Amino acid sequence: MSILVIAELREGDVRHATYPAVTAARQLCDVLKTDYDLLVLGAGAKAGADKLKDFGAKNVLWSEAPAVAAYTAEGHGAAAAAVMKEKGYTAALAAATTTGKDLMPRLAGLLGAVMVSDVVCFDAGPAYIRPMYAGKCFGEMVFSSFPQMASLRPNVFPIIENAKSGTVVKFDPALDPGQLKTKVLEVQKDASGKVDLTEANIVVSGGRGMKGPEGYAILEELAAALGATVGASRAAVDAGWRPQPDQVGQTGKIVSPNLYIACGISGAIQHLAGMSSSKFIVAINKDAEAPIFTKADYGVVDDLFKVIPEFTKECKKLLA
Repeated sequence: MSILVIAELREGDVRHATYPAVTAARQLCDVLKTDYDLLVLGAGAKAGADKLKDFGAKNVLWSEAPAVAAYTAEGHGAAAAAVMKEKGYTAALAAATTTGKDLMPRLAGLLGAVMVSDVVCFDAGPAYIRPMYAGKCFGEMVFSSFPQMASLRPNVFPIIENAKSGTVVKFDPALDPGQLKTKVLEVQKDASGKVDLTEANIVVSGGRGMKGPEGYAILEELAAALGATVGASRAAVDAGWRPQPDQVGQTGKIVSPNLYIACGISGAIQHLAGMSSSKFIVAINKDAEAPIFTKADYGVVDDLFKVIPEFTKECKKLLA
């Protein structure tokens, strides 16, 4: 019995979300009394495997084969299924990023397995714990068969290094690129250079209370001072004030930063479902009855257009 953690690369670098997934694997290993391996696929996988070998895995498997050089669910899914069958892993884990949400259901389908998504912790059994009903409660998912498949909510599990060094092993997925139905023709990069919402340590979000797209200028200034990423509520995105990739919530991105600052956001249940697992939540809203205050650790009942500039000024002084 052992667990496979599927790492995620972007342009040859290991994505931040992989490291909490490794911590989650160690927690599941404690429950199952087993060990885990890592799988790194794509261009730059060897360098990624070398980075990950000191995080407690028994083996770090890697491949830069042409069929998996660029991410496609078809190629990576087939490669991961091949190694799962060959090694007989008990479970497979990956971060519930955009890529992980794309890959894991396909992998489960290829293996004829069931899976649970957005896991936030484990319990004896093992039981996989995940939020349900827009975060109103938590469900315990117990498998009756193997292999067990799960995606993990990013940033929920801490990053904990492990001095144990694993063996780096080259893996051949034995896939013919010509047989794949999909291939990457072009990669269009986000020119902003900002950290993705799902990986940000600090998120500053604005809602309908920003009054319009120009209102986000003060949030951009605060985010720049804090090294944060700017998000938005669905209402703001639907109004065309912010692009859809900035949307936080049940129908947007699920975020779990160390600090979430909600500005002019009332706190509809769909929005709370996307950010309620944040470590600390600060809410700024003129409406003292706004639902967001029920989730906030700190709240400011005032006009955000007065509060945010003063808050930004003080942050700049403290961080200078």
